[in-house]
Amino acid sequence: MLKKVLITLAVVVIVLAGVTVYQLRSQGLLRAPQYDSVAPVLPDFQHPAVLVLSKTNGFIHKEGLPAAEVMLAELAEENGWSIYQTDNAATHNTLDLQRFDVVVWNNTSGDILTLEQRDAFKTWLLAGGKWLGLHAAGGDPSYDWGWYVDTLLGAQFFGHTMSPQFQDADVMVVEPSELTSHLSTPWLIAQEEWYAFDRNPRDTGSLVLLALDESSYDTEEPIFPTPTMPGEHPIAWTHQVGEGTIIYSGIGHTAATYSLPAYREFIAKAINNLIEIQQ
Repeated sequence: MLKKVLITLAVVVIVLAGVTVYQLRSQGLLRAPQYDSVAPVLPDFQHPAVLVLSKTNGFIHKEGLPAAEVMLAELAEENGWSIYQTDNAATHNTLDLQRFDVVVWNNTSGDILTLEQRDAFKTWLLAGGKWLGLHAAGGDPSYDWGWYVDTLLGAQFFGHTMSPQFQDADVMVVEPSELTSHLSTPWLIAQEEWYAFDRNPRDTGSLVLLALDESSYDTEEPIFPTPTMPGEHPIAWTHQVGEGTIIYSGIGHTAATYSLPAYREFIAKAINNLIEIQQ
């Protein structure tokens, strides 16, 4: 009898482990990174031209990724940008990067670039490239590239809300500017996942554009790393990297957020600002 019980328990454990592994792999976890070595043949572009990379070697934002792609395509049409969207990181080569005014990393995750691609991207940015990062591009812990986290971003994702994961929160305009002039403060965004970071990017020279009011959402987190930060809690910022410029927004896990008129305008202004700097 005891033997049958132990066998049954073993089978249950194996089945549950299999289901868990399947669920994690379906979310992009527990998989070996896949690197791209052959770049696509790019069409001719009119300027301004925007490259959007949606490569994942880590968690896959199954709703946010396609929603952001739709938003960016619509903004490109509205603003007169040429746009090329891809999940092929081999586009990050010396020649192809020169063809774009702005590069957007859309919810990228994991270690996505080869060493050669890293060098090409870093050289392009330091020489005057313009980069916009959305949500998961904010230093996913599976990134294994210190320069990206410490210099390009100036901070790394540390934890997010989980109890519950999606919450209403007040976003505060920290730096009145062309990018934020259309926003009210506080700016209530409903049912989003709110990132916290391991440091304040202001301490490494960033200009903080938007910050979270932590009193407006539940920060109690018994298990998952805390969604709080000591003092100011930035959620969007910008700074210079060599001759280049980056803008990062930690907002954008859910598909609904990319349909918000205020957020769409913020992203449009961010890209147009980067284009104007480039020109």
